[in-house]
Amino acid sequence: MPQPALLVVVALLGLAVGSFLNVVIHRVPRDESLVRPGSHCPACGNAVRPRHNVPVLGWLLLRGRCADCRTPISPRYPLVEAGTAALFVAVAARFGLSWELPAYLYLAAISVALAVIDLDVMRLPDKIVLPSYAVALVLLSPAVIADRSWSTAVRALIAAAVLYALYFLLAIMPRGMGGGDLKLAPLLGFYLGWLGWSSVAIGAFSAFLFGGVVGAVLMLLRRANRKTRIPFGPYMLAGAFLAVFAGAPIAQWYASLLVPTV
Repeated sequence: MPQPALLVVVALLGLAVGSFLNVVIHRVPRDESLVRPGSHCPACGNAVRPRHNVPVLGWLLLRGRCADCRTPISPRYPLVEAGTAALFVAVAARFGLSWELPAYLYLAAISVALAVIDLDVMRLPDKIVLPSYAVALVLLSPAVIADRSWSTAVRALIAAAVLYALYFLLAIMPRGMGGGDLKLAPLLGFYLGWLGWSSVAIGAFSAFLFGGVVGAVLMLLRRANRKTRIPFGPYMLAGAFLAVFAGAPIAQWYASLLVPTV
């Protein structure tokens, strides 16, 4: 499939997945079914009409309000849909039509859901994180078999163990990492380890860099202090995707600083 066609297909898929992720983001923290009832207005309870369920366009058509009770609909809904589509396109541009593509598209999807949920309720639900281990193994198995990349798979497993050990040490420290972060770390380690050790290092370091910068800004703005809890999952995920997209160039740049060329 030509690259432009692949990107268009993946963008449309991302919009559809983003629409479903809005359901996941709203219902999973509340332990509600993802199937029943169908999409409806939380204020009046009326079902969303099919034409209004079209990602992004439905919200624009309704001008951000329920068709029945006119209650405002958060702009987060189209932003999640558009953001998921954009992330899907970036992942497809990074991996092309490859065996790894489905696995990293899945990672992109759960990353959007986990980041928003963690920002909302400061929790990374087990219902999303734990099954993702099995999904990652299944989706990357064809790449192992087709390319005989057994060493890559072993490296990914070791990287998962390394990040688990790191976050476990942080979790047992006073005011350490939360349990959700500890469970997410090996999953990200597995995906980053598949790409290489430089990606693991950059992904892990960037998470703390992003978290530290945002925390410092919040303290400067007096929106937080040293005792304020902040969700760390979004920074873990942001660091992971920085490594996915730019791990190799960053590693080469850093190496050039250590060993400057004459």
